[in-house]
Amino acid sequence: MDSIVVKGGTPLKGKIQIAGAKNAALALMPATLLSEEPLTLTNAPRLSDIKTMTELLRSLGVEVTALQDGKVQVLSSHAMTSTTADYDIVRKMRASNLVLGPLLARHHQAVVSLPGGCAIGARPMDIHVTALEAMGAEIELKDGYLHANAKGGLKGARVPLRFASVGATENVLMAATLAKGTTVIENAAREPEIVDLAECLRRMGAQIDGEGTSAITIQGVDRLGAATHPVVTDRIELGTYMLAPVFAGGEVECIGGRLDLVGSFVEKLHAAGVEVTETADGLKVSRSNGRARAVDVTTEVFPGFPTDLQAQMMAMLCTAEGTSVLEEKIFENRFMHAPELVRMGADIEVHGGTATVHGVDRLKGAPVMATDLRASVSLILAGLAAEGETVVSRVYHLDRGYEHVEEKLGAVGAQIERIAGS
Repeated sequence: MDSIVVKGGTPLKGKIQIAGAKNAALALMPATLLSEEPLTLTNAPRLSDIKTMTELLRSLGVEVTALQDGKVQVLSSHAMTSTTADYDIVRKMRASNLVLGPLLARHHQAVVSLPGGCAIGARPMDIHVTALEAMGAEIELKDGYLHANAKGGLKGARVPLRFASVGATENVLMAATLAKGTTVIENAAREPEIVDLAECLRRMGAQIDGEGTSAITIQGVDRLGAATHPVVTDRIELGTYMLAPVFAGGEVECIGGRLDLVGSFVEKLHAAGVEVTETADGLKVSRSNGRARAVDVTTEVFPGFPTDLQAQMMAMLCTAEGTSVLEEKIFENRFMHAPELVRMGADIEVHGGTATVHGVDRLKGAPVMATDLRASVSLILAGLAAEGETVVSRVYHLDRGYEHVEEKLGAVGAQIERIAGS
């Protein structure tokens, strides 16, 4: 397995281009299942998760063509051959479950394996199942697969979600576009990726109102057509690279960055003494002299502080002045990076869903192991602030969500390289 070696102590200076959002693209790609006409996605990220979704869609008979080195994806479902999403593919990535709603909507049937992905909590499928059952689907779990049928098609319904699940909102949103009648998703997720999906579906001919609020209304239509849609900026990659100069010192401009995507995160950066300014091309971040200040962080659904930036923020707070408390409210078992940061000299106490971080003067390079996608990049960032050399192993997690991280950080002055595994 590959590893990444980071040598700390070098201030950063320059620009980093932020990619299209992984979590948006993984919902947009299954939207092609709703139409016989092609869907073209621009600003697509080049990640292993995108390759996995491509593999899954091709197994269903979807034609997927990558152009411009993968930044443009052209998808066509005019000649589908299957409505079964096999375990061997679905187990690699949780977002694979997003084919369930579209398959039910257009083909009125689907067999979808229970999904896999990072080991950061149960993230149960029951929210998806209950929501689709409210629209007339019959779903049974047999031998690890969800067997779903909607004879005569899905029907519009009032769909209250017991939790503002992003995935369930996306599944129902896509399913409702071809349902008969009106569907109202209550307690809907409000994330920018939901708004992006709604905009894409509207380009395809869907009738949707209320995205970005807790109540989304969809009026079903008979068919959807072709569309071209740019993938929204990845707010998690944006937040990650905004933190890089906080660790290493210096100044970095994140091209394509938008304050509306990372508002709650920027509030915490300001509270910690980090300077963030808007530019014509994005967001510029710099750390003034001295250490950052301690801040308390509680993860919440959007527009609250994102759980996918919690690990990176914890790493930054390891060298902040004072004591910080981080509370994880979205996923259980998401502090697995804490012991690895302790190996680098951090002072962290974890009790259930709460972590207390006592800031230390400096971190020291050490061999550490990535446990999930966001934990892996948090350790790389910590390496930028550490004395000596940090070796992060098991970085296959990293490639699921960050494209060419060593190239992007290296271009602004970081001493970082990837070592190929045997």
